[in-house]
Amino acid sequence: MPRTPDKANRAGAIDLSTLDHLMGYRLALAYLPSRAAFVKAIGTPLQLRRVEFTLLMLLLANHNLTQKQLTRALAISAPALTLLLDRMEGNGWLERRRSELDRRLQEVSLSPQGLQLARDAHARSLDCEHELLADFTPGETRLLRELLDKLARHRHAG
Repeated sequence: MPRTPDKANRAGAIDLSTLDHLMGYRLALAYLPSRAAFVKAIGTPLQLRRVEFTLLMLLLANHNLTQKQLTRALAISAPALTLLLDRMEGNGWLERRRSELDRRLQEVSLSPQGLQLARDAHARSLDCEHELLADFTPGETRLLRELLDKLARHRHAG
């Protein structure tokens, strides 16, 4: 039961009980140290935004992907992806070319410069996650990943 505003203010504390049931609130709080770790390890030194990092990792693992595959994987609109690809291609990190199997499709791949950047970012991400999860046991880390994956599957259910 929430405290009355008078009691919360007199105690000098903020009553957060009305947020206890909100998983989104807890996820937002948990995101803060993750975001800070990313900015410190990858964002600032490599001048990468999270979406750029994610796209680099997808291309590092999959080599050639179509723009349609990337819109689904990144959960962004086709116009937003086009702007992102334009910027990253302008930085020399990736290349786009027509698919040889289906000329209607454009395939996206890493340039040599993008490949080096992606490898560096990946190595930094391993260190970053190790530091972020240092207080977790291996079992807790696995469980956290499983639970977050389960929650994320709701994105595809609707």
